[in-house]
Amino acid sequence: MTATGLTLGALALAGGEGERLRVKPWRDIPLGIAIAAGLFAIFQAGDRKAREMMPRGDDEIADIYALREIKPKEEIALRLATVIGPAEEIFWRGWLQRRIGWLPSAMAYGGAHLVTGNTTLIGAASVAGLYWGLLAAIGIPMGALIVSHSLWDIWIFLVQPTQKDE
Repeated sequence: MTATGLTLGALALAGGEGERLRVKPWRDIPLGIAIAAGLFAIFQAGDRKAREMMPRGDDEIADIYALREIKPKEEIALRLATVIGPAEEIFWRGWLQRRIGWLPSAMAYGGAHLVTGNTTLIGAASVAGLYWGLLAAIGIPMGALIVSHSLWDIWIFLVQPTQKDE
């Protein structure tokens, strides 16, 4: 994911997205935190439904979280915060969405996860793509979306993963 993020981020920056990256910390950090919290709430509810409705939902969610063990958590967090989250926003919600629109870019974002064969991940990525894409479409600044994506990735993947109700 880091190599893909570097590639997509570089393509978007070469395509002019760097001009839109004027981060205003006093605005973008609190807004990004609020956006990440909203998506986390959506995923808490969605996680329960995915586990109930999808025959392999439980196993597929476990497969996603098993990836936390392939590298030290600090390294994963650093990659998510500095490359993966920012690059995904700059490419998908910046470069691509500005060219083809909200819904097609959100569908492409979800579709990019088809290679995993993990239906739950594809659904989760689609929901996140629709959420962040809608926010970008209504004018939420790229800096806030980057903060949101980076924080949300770290929170959902490393700090507070969704859990099966016991």
